Amino acid sequence: MTPKEVLTLIREKDIKAVDLRFMDFPGLWQHFTIPADALSESTFEEGLGFDGSSIRGWKTINESDMLVIPQPETAFIDPFCDESTLTIICNIQDPLTKEDYSRDPRNVARKAVNWMKSTGIADVAYFGPELEFFVFDSVRYDQSSNYGYYYLDSVEGAWNMGRDENPNLGHKIRYKEGYFPTPPTDTLQNIRTEMMLTMIKCGIPIEAQHHEVATGGQCGIDMRFGPLVEMADKVLKYKYIVKNVAKKHGKTATFMPKPIFQDNGSGMHVHTSLWKNGVNLFAGSGYAGLSDMGLYAIGGLLKHAPALCAFANPTTNSYKRLVPGYEAPVNLAYSRRNRSASIRIPVYSPNPKAKRIEFRCPDGSSNPYLVFSAMLMAMIDGIKNKIRPGDPLDKDIYDLSPEQLKDVPKTPASLDEALACLQKDHEFLLQGDVFTDDVISTWIWFKREKEADAIRLRPHPYEFYLYYDV
Repeated sequence: MTPKEVLTLIREKDIKAVDLRFMDFPGLWQHFTIPADALSESTFEEGLGFDGSSIRGWKTINESDMLVIPQPETAFIDPFCDESTLTIICNIQDPLTKEDYSRDPRNVARKAVNWMKSTGIADVAYFGPELEFFVFDSVRYDQSSNYGYYYLDSVEGAWNMGRDENPNLGHKIRYKEGYFPTPPTDTLQNIRTEMMLTMIKCGIPIEAQHHEVATGGQCGIDMRFGPLVEMADKVLKYKYIVKNVAKKHGKTATFMPKPIFQDNGSGMHVHTSLWKNGVNLFAGSGYAGLSDMGLYAIGGLLKHAPALCAFANPTTNSYKRLVPGYEAPVNLAYSRRNRSASIRIPVYSPNPKAKRIEFRCPDGSSNPYLVFSAMLMAMIDGIKNKIRPGDPLDKDIYDLSPEQLKDVPKTPASLDEALACLQKDHEFLLQGDVFTDDVISTWIWFKREKEADAIRLRPHPYEFYLYYDV
């Protein structure tokens, strides 16, 4: 869609307002809204000003002015606003230099794609994330100097089997048994279908929707793959739609990786492949139908996986998901079909066009622009340096003995450990000025000070159970 086509759409659909959206540094959509008649063709070139100092991880107060530059091809009609509203995703520029802002995550993603093209390795990087999320009936949480708690509830939750619900109709989902049950056990079928159809209406092709493994309302809606920047845009649109459809039905949705103790967490398994001149470069005659390039890409991902986790698993809660026993990929290995490996090569189809690799570490708390870009940079590094991934691990990793597992590398055990890995291993991200030193250092500072240290300093409720009587 061009700027002229956007303005035509506004007239034809009698659009009253235009919502301008961009992503803050950690990974949440931000926005402001203008009257529809305030948008002109020149806006797409000149942009609109806003205060960048109030955005997390961005400018200081003495250099706060920034510009949003609307991207016309991203426009879609918002399905949740009372007044007809057109939403447009924006890039961010410095108003003085007109340069793209280095800490704008969407700009990092665009630079990653341009760097890939400049190497001559590929002309398209496809990404297909599988997002999982929970839909709860209610959530309460608070933290103060003298208390801290959370309380989640779902009518599906196994913990409600004996609750007096006047009447309790049963059909609760047992722990780890939530994959694919039909209604009435699956209470969220109609809500997920509404989410799916809303996504399609907003330009997101969908392959399937279903209940996920965990009790208490875990869901999955599978998107069709797409080019890197476009796919990251769709992840944000996806999360926006999920949360707002849930709210419409009096429920609440979260992409928090591990909200429920002793059941599966929510991941964002990312399928990816590189293409050139319409040919899938990962298809070949090697292991699991992969080419040498596909294997080198796996080598790059595995080599840099501990550092990648700082972007792929960017919250302290992420590492409560990355533990053995819950289908979480804590072992850095690759395999065909085996979902207990951190990298899987799906074998659903013999068609070379379907050949891809699946990186299973990321979760939905991540910033999609940054995690997709970091994955691409790791794959390019693997390809350029012909990094071999070693032997595949086709056994069930969780059934292996400690002796058999001792040489299999592990994901970091905490956010702080992942940030330390990123601090040591980030040269591959600096190629082509994709991630800058400033972006890396700001990410590490923000995550340590605002999250890792903040959690470390606060007493945990379970510590009272363990230690109050000491």
